[in-house]
Amino acid sequence: MSEFSPGQRWISDGEAELGLGTVLNCDFRTVTVLFAASEETRTYSVRQAPLTRVAFGSGDRIQSAEGWQMLVDDSKEERGLIVYIGEDDQGQLRELPEAQLADTMQFDQARDRLLTGQVDRNDWFNLRFRTLHHHNRIEQNPALGLAGPKVDLIDHQLYIADEITGRHAPRVLLADEVGLGKTIEAGLILHRLLLTGRAERALILVPDSLTHQWLVELLRRFALKVTLLDEHQSQAHSDGNPFETGQLVLASQQWLFNNPHRQAQAEACDWDMLIVDEAHHLDWTPDEQGPGYSCVERLSTAIDGVLLLTATPEQMGLESHFARLRLLDPDRYQDLERFKAEEAGYVQVAEAIDALDALPAATAAESAAARARIDAVIDDADSQALLDTLAEPESDDAQREAARRQLTEQLLDRHGTGRVMFRNSRRHVGGFPSRELHVSELALPSAYRRVLRRIERDEDYLDELLIETGLDHPDVLIYPDAMYRALGEDPLNAEPWWQFDPRVTWLLEQLTEVGDDKMLVIAHDRDTALELAEGLRVLGGVHAPVFHEGLTLVERDRAAAAFADDEDGCQVLVCSEIGSEGRNFQFCRHLVMFDLPQHPDQLEQRIGRLDRIGQQHAIQLHVPVFEQSPGARLLRWYREGMDAFSAPHGVGSELFDAFGDELAEALLDEESLEELITETRALFDTKLKEREAGRNRLLEHNACRPARAAKVIEAIRELDDDKALPRYLEQALDIFGVDSQDLGGNIMHLQPSPQMLDGLPGLVKGEDGFSATLSRAQALARDDVQHLSWEHPLVREMMARQLDGNMGNTALALLKHPAIPGGRLMTELVFRTHCPAPKKLHVNRFLPATAVRVLLDEAGSNLSSKVSFGGLAKNLTKVKKAVARDLIKDRHDQLRELLTQGEQEAERELPSIVEAAQTRMRETLDGELSRLKALSRHNPAVREDELKALADTRAALDSAIEGTRLRLDAVRVIVTIDTD
Repeated sequence: MSEFSPGQRWISDGEAELGLGTVLNCDFRTVTVLFAASEETRTYSVRQAPLTRVAFGSGDRIQSAEGWQMLVDDSKEERGLIVYIGEDDQGQLRELPEAQLADTMQFDQARDRLLTGQVDRNDWFNLRFRTLHHHNRIEQNPALGLAGPKVDLIDHQLYIADEITGRHAPRVLLADEVGLGKTIEAGLILHRLLLTGRAERALILVPDSLTHQWLVELLRRFALKVTLLDEHQSQAHSDGNPFETGQLVLASQQWLFNNPHRQAQAEACDWDMLIVDEAHHLDWTPDEQGPGYSCVERLSTAIDGVLLLTATPEQMGLESHFARLRLLDPDRYQDLERFKAEEAGYVQVAEAIDALDALPAATAAESAAARARIDAVIDDADSQALLDTLAEPESDDAQREAARRQLTEQLLDRHGTGRVMFRNSRRHVGGFPSRELHVSELALPSAYRRVLRRIERDEDYLDELLIETGLDHPDVLIYPDAMYRALGEDPLNAEPWWQFDPRVTWLLEQLTEVGDDKMLVIAHDRDTALELAEGLRVLGGVHAPVFHEGLTLVERDRAAAAFADDEDGCQVLVCSEIGSEGRNFQFCRHLVMFDLPQHPDQLEQRIGRLDRIGQQHAIQLHVPVFEQSPGARLLRWYREGMDAFSAPHGVGSELFDAFGDELAEALLDEESLEELITETRALFDTKLKEREAGRNRLLEHNACRPARAAKVIEAIRELDDDKALPRYLEQALDIFGVDSQDLGGNIMHLQPSPQMLDGLPGLVKGEDGFSATLSRAQALARDDVQHLSWEHPLVREMMARQLDGNMGNTALALLKHPAIPGGRLMTELVFRTHCPAPKKLHVNRFLPATAVRVLLDEAGSNLSSKVSFGGLAKNLTKVKKAVARDLIKDRHDQLRELLTQGEQEAERELPSIVEAAQTRMRETLDGELSRLKALSRHNPAVREDELKALADTRAALDSAIEGTRLRLDAVRVIVTIDTD
C-alpha cells in the first residue's frame, strides 16, 4: 500500500493543518495531492514526498464525506485503495472506501506512534504543550503582525497599518508628508497580511534608485526576504516566468515600465498585493496616459490589494491626484469634474466637525448656529439622536463626549476620500524638530560675474549662451559652475571652477566649525558633485564620498554606509540631486545646499532627507549664495514668497505651476522679482487657507484616531513585555541546538551548535549566527542587532516545527511519589482543536489551535483539574527508549482503552470552545458588516465587493468553526515507581 494511486488518502508531514489529502494523479516522478478542506494543492517528488498514508485500524472511528461515522472493525484492499468495514452509529454493517472519507479528518499520528513504541524526549513533549499554549495566546492578540517589525511605536503608522489590514483586499493611497514613514506603513501592512495568511505573494515596484534601499529595509526592519528582479536575473530564468521565482518580488519601475515583455510576464502571475512607491510619477491625463500608468492600471485591475505611496498627492495638480484614486477604484472615480465638485464640498464637512466641539454653546444663538452647520451634512435618525444628546444641556460630560466621538467618526467615515487615502502632516503628527536657516552671502567670482553682466547688458546673449552651452533656462543662470564648465573651450576657463569658487573654501570652513558633526551636501548636477569632492580633497585634504545617479546600487550603498558609520565614517557626503530622493540621513543634522533647485518640491525633498521621524536635533540648513545673483533672487522667492525653509507646506508645485515662467524672467530683474514675491505670497496664503478648510482637514482627522492607535500600541507592548518569551526561548534554543551567549546590555549572540536541527532561519552550521535582543529600544539603536519577538522568523519556525510536525507528540516518563504505589499507569493526553479553512479567512483570530488536556489514571479517573501540567512535569524523570517500548508493549490494550476514554473526556469541552469562538467572530464581523452597510449608503468609497467579501467571510468562518473537531496532538505515558 506504499505506492501512490489516485483516490488514496495521505496527509502532509510538514503541513498537517492542510487536512486529509486525496491523490489526484501520479507518475514515475511526481504525485499531486488535493487538500480539499484547505483549498490547497501540492505536487511532490515521488522519491521524497513528505507524506504519510492514512490507514485506520480496528477500533478507530472514522467519518464519511456524507457526515456519518463508522467504528472500524476490518479493512480490505481493492485496486490499491482501502475499503473500511465496520458499524455506523445505527449499528448497521457498512463499507466505506477511503476516497469517501471526510476531508476534514486528521490522521492521529500521536496515537499510532505511541502504540508502535515511538517515543520522544520529555522536554520535547513539554515544549510542544507550551508552544500550543503560547500560540493560542499570540494568535488572538490584536497586535499580531504588528509587534514583530523593528520599528518605533508611532501612533499614526500603527493606526494606518491596523485599519488597512482589517479590510478585505485593501486598496489605498498612503500619502503622508515626507519623513512620516510611508515605507514603514507599507512594510507593516505587508508583514501583517503575510503573517496572518491573508496574502502570500506581493509585487513591489519602486524607482530604480530605491530598489536596494527597499530590499534592505524589508529585510532589516521586517525580516522579509524579497527577490530583487532585474533584466540580468530575468534572463537567468529563460526557461520560465522570472516573476514566479519568489513570493515577494521587488523590481525597478523604470525597468518594468520600459519592457512590454516583462510586463506581460508580471501580469500573468497571481499576486495578492501590489505596492507602488513614488506613484505621483505615473503620468495620466483625461486624453492620454504614460506607459508606467498603463502598466500599473493593468496590474491593479487583476490584483485585489493595492498600495500606492506618494508624498505629493496634490502637488502635481488635482487631475494627477484623481488619476491615483482612479487606479484604486475606477468605478468610484470615473468622472474628473464630479470629483472636483466633491472636493469643493469638503469645506462644509470640516466646518461641521469643528461645530461639534462648540456644542453645547454658551448661548442659544451660538448653539443654533453650530447645529445648523452640522444638520447640513447629516441626514439619518441615528446621527440626529447623537446630535440631540450633544446639544442637550442636561446630558452629562460622559454622554456628550461619547456622542461627539461617534458623530465625528460618522462624518469622517461617510465623507471624503478617507477610506482610500491616508495623509498625515507634520503639523498633525507633531514632535518634529525645528529648522534653522543659515544664509551666507559670498562675493561673485569674476569668471561668473563677467558672463552674468553681459547677459544683463545684451538681451540676445542669453539665447546665444543657451545654444552654446546646451543648458536650459534658467539652469544657466542659477548653476554658474555648470555654465562655466559648458564654456570650457574658452581659453579663459583653463582652471577648474572649484579653484576660484568661494563656496568651496566656505564649505571647508563650515566642516571645521561643526566639529565632529556630519554634513550632507547636495548639488543639483552630478558633475558639480564629483568636481566639488575633488576640490575638497585638493584644497582641504577632505575625503568625501559622492552619491550620484551614475553609480550602481552597490556603489550608492557603499557611499551612504561610509557616511553613516559613526566611528570610521566620513564627515561629509556629497550628493547630486538624486541624493534628495528616498535615502534617509536623519542621523545627520547639517544640510548644505551648495546650490538651490528651481522647483519647490525638490527643495523640500532635499530637506526631507534629514527632517524625518527619528531626527533628534534641530535641522541646520546652510545655503551659500552669491550677492545680487540669480541664485540670491531665487532664495528670496523661496523665503519671502512661500516660507519654504520653515516647514513643508504642500503647495509648492501649485505655486511653481502658476509662477514658474515669471520666476525665470525675474531672476535677472529685481523690480519684477518684488512684484512676483507679492503675488506668490498672496496665492500661498490663499492655498493654505483652502487646504485648512477643506479635505486636508478631513484627512488629518481620519489618518490617525488616537484612541484606536493607543490600543494597538498597548497590545504591542503586552507582547514586548511578555515574561513567558525569554523562558520559552531558553527552553526552545536548548532543544533545537542553538547556543546563546550573553554579550551584555540585553544583547545575546545566537550561534548554531554541532547538534542544531537544520533549517532554522538565520542560522547555518559553520557560520557565525547573529546578535539579537528582546528589547525593542536596543534593537532600534543597533542596525546589527535583530529584535527577538514572538513574530521573529526563528521563533515562529521553532514553534511551527512543534505545531506542524511529530516532534514531541509522544513521551514516556517515570513518576516517583510517596503517595502513589509503584507500577501504576497514567496517560496525559493533549487534544487540539482542528478547524481546516482557507488561509485567507484567518480563522486563528477567533479560534487558534486550542489545547484540551486530559490526565487519566489507569482506572480512567480524570485528574486534569487536580494535577497541573507544570506541577506534574517537574516531578517526572526520563526513561531509556528501549525500556519505554517494552512498557508500552506490555500495556498496549490498556493504553488503547485510555486513549479512547480520553477522547470522550475531551469531546465534552469542545462545544464550549466552538461556541466561544463563534461568539467572538460574530461580535467582530457582524458589527463591522453593519457599520459598512450603513456607511455604503453615504460614502461610495465602500466598494460593493468589500461588503460581499465580508459577508462571505462571515458565512465561511461560521461554517468552518462549526466544523471544528478535536484530534489527539500529543500523549505522554506516565509510570509510577516505588520511592524506595
